[in-house]
Amino acid sequence: MARNVVVVGTQWGDEGKGKIVDWLTDHAAGVVRFQGGHNAGHTLVVGEQVYKLNLVPSGIVRQGVECFIGNGVVLDIHHLLSEIGLLEAGGIDVRSRLRISPGCPLILGYHAALDNAREAARCADLRIGTTGKGIGPAYEDKVARRALRVYDLFFPDRLADKLRENLDYHNFVLTRYLNAAAVDCESVLARVLADAEEIKPLVRDVSAALHALNQAGKNLLFEGAQGALLDIDHGTYPFVTSSNCVAGQAAAGSGIGPGMLHYVLGITKAYCTRVGSGPFPSELDIESVGQPGHQMSQRGREVGTVTGRKRRCGWIDLAALRRSIQINGVSGLCITKLDVLDGLEELRICTAYALGGKRVELLPMGADEVANCQPILESMPGWSASTVGAATIDALPTAARAYLERIEELCGVPIDIVSTGPERRETIVRRHPLA
Repeated sequence: MARNVVVVGTQWGDEGKGKIVDWLTDHAAGVVRFQGGHNAGHTLVVGEQVYKLNLVPSGIVRQGVECFIGNGVVLDIHHLLSEIGLLEAGGIDVRSRLRISPGCPLILGYHAALDNAREAARCADLRIGTTGKGIGPAYEDKVARRALRVYDLFFPDRLADKLRENLDYHNFVLTRYLNAAAVDCESVLARVLADAEEIKPLVRDVSAALHALNQAGKNLLFEGAQGALLDIDHGTYPFVTSSNCVAGQAAAGSGIGPGMLHYVLGITKAYCTRVGSGPFPSELDIESVGQPGHQMSQRGREVGTVTGRKRRCGWIDLAALRRSIQINGVSGLCITKLDVLDGLEELRICTAYALGGKRVELLPMGADEVANCQPILESMPGWSASTVGAATIDALPTAARAYLERIEELCGVPIDIVSTGPERRETIVRRHPLA
């Protein structure tokens, strides 16, 4: 009988989802992206080879695994083609295994122009810190029912008419409201029509294909992008992404029923990071040498895969993690980057917040309240021995095991997997999600 797993980030993204999805693919027939766009940055290390993926699902580097881009993804087809080209140049067979839903909304040149013009127009403290890839404006067009979708690529005349209508509207906003340059319609049209010819052979009914695999008893992985605390509904709004990043979106964003989702794996760093603006209660100083935040930043190589910006770093936040567990229905946790904490004499855990004279156990909704939360920190001893490459729980230092046990105790969810390095073999399995 098929067993399907949703892999989601439980923090503000960058938790190491790509490595875990890739690792799980030896038990799966297919991997599905179900939301977000090329603002995702999933890094895979296979031997000496490093792959950085934005749109192509992380199962692509495992031979024989089918990969799907579901209808919930906003798709920049020009970027996708460049990503396919890089993978193919590295010897990866992509086109025979990648399937794209006809329902994906398209990201076009004017979406990125709008994204960047809006950020430039905001005061510094109100900037969201977007990737500038056009993700938000593309989702806006979808909700406003003016989006061009993948299936429009098969009807060039209709596509051209819709594009001209959209640009008439968006260029008005760009030039008259945002004081930015207009986007040339004909150049956008020429690019999308050229790209369409390469993309069309990859378009399939993804919903039907997933149902067929499930009926055949094949396991599926649903790969989330970003993190639950960036969810448009449940994250630190307005400092969030423009899609639903929670596990429930796997159903709507790929065209399957929620009854097909059997296990939710929450990927959680042993500490916390955040890229861009927004409140971060357990944040630490990352610039001062010798401080825990500096070690997290440097040893963890905390630089955004997509943006190249330094990630902000802080202690693990269990009030935020409890919220994430709740909204995702997490079955088990995977702790990543435990080794980054090696050598710290003292560790701290944010167990709750002080807010308005009260103890708060869950991350509040909305950025304003979260910004006023003061972390309540619990101290634990660190460890000096290396955890890199440990293959069993017993191989970890006693203090590292105690740290993991305390996280389990305070969250009420088992830690099923511990990642002890970027490579596949550097993984401790306590309970396999697909076993």
